[in-house]
Amino acid sequence: MIQKISSPETLGQVLRAERKHKGMSQKAVGHSVGMEQHTISKIEKGNPGTELNTLFRLLAALDLELNIQPRQKPASENTGDIW
Repeated sequence: MIQKISSPETLGQVLRAERKHKGMSQKAVGHSVGMEQHTISKIEKGNPGTELNTLFRLLAALDLELNIQPRQKPASENTGDIW
């Protein structure tokens, strides 16, 4: 699965979909890495204040990794950045 992530909300949606695909509850994922269920919920809702350490722990719990690559230029140069 390769997903383009362009916002905290998109990241949250992808993480939620992967968690559900694996048949795991928020509580189970959180428990596996020492996080509360409400923390998982906040991340899946796109909380922009999520600490990187927390994000990497969640990625590990879901057996995912983060890859960085150069951005592809949009078809229209007038679209600008989302951020």
